[in-house]
Amino acid sequence: MIHPEDFELLRRIVKSRSGLTLSPDKAYLLENRLMAVARKWGMNDIEGLAATVRGTPNEELLREITEAMTTNETLFFRDQSPFEQLEKVVLPRLLESRQGTRHIRIWSAGCSSGQEPYSVAMVLKQLGSVMDNWRVDIVATDISRTMLDKARAGLYTQFEVQRGLPIAMLMKYFSQAGDKWELDPGIRAMVHFDEFNLLNDPAPLGRFDVVFCRNVLIYLDQPTKGRVLENIRSLMPDDGVLYMGGAETVMGVTEKFQPVSEHRGMYEIVSATAGNYPRGTENYASNP
Repeated sequence: MIHPEDFELLRRIVKSRSGLTLSPDKAYLLENRLMAVARKWGMNDIEGLAATVRGTPNEELLREITEAMTTNETLFFRDQSPFEQLEKVVLPRLLESRQGTRHIRIWSAGCSSGQEPYSVAMVLKQLGSVMDNWRVDIVATDISRTMLDKARAGLYTQFEVQRGLPIAMLMKYFSQAGDKWELDPGIRAMVHFDEFNLLNDPAPLGRFDVVFCRNVLIYLDQPTKGRVLENIRSLMPDDGVLYMGGAETVMGVTEKFQPVSEHRGMYEIVSATAGNYPRGTENYASNP
């Protein structure tokens, strides 16, 4: 069993580097996940790992400790409704309001192995000629280099593609590569992946019309959630849209965003122009 002082040391490292809060009842989880890191670095147990961190901390080791504790659960078109809203409510409004620049930017924060930003890319691809002469930047970020490498490769197992991905899209945008499915290079090229820690200043990422930050903040404490959401707001125009997980809320966390009625998980910015997104179902026909 992990010693309390070792747990506290490693817990603090993970918290300071990722914002992830680990309560004492998660000691077993920390021990299980960090054993692989310890063995990779030639240590027999968590006690040895903690001793190494105390003695001569190595940046790469600290990064691997942090990555091992982050959760990477994701799937294509997760919860479905955000992607339907994007197609039927958000994009039509942006196509109208951005006629001057014909440029839209979308951020997938905490993208894990890429299913979310690739789902967004497929939604855009399905719109066909509607998007002609438009530039859409999809930026996907994550703290984990391992997940980003997997996302860039665009290779998914049978289990991964059967979770949320409509069979029609599997047949249209994937091809078999041995025992895996490879995403179409055209879809992959629509997404730019980059390493980024949500605790850092996001200003270098640029401005975004739509931000997906879904099921990421649930692992952070309230003050850290608030800071992250404040930072996200600073990147967005007044008519921007934020997506959070279905079980998440901004209540008691920030006053910068408010939920859009009848669109679960969709948030608009609290400002003089609030109410940009009506409760109707305006739509552009998608290509089959």
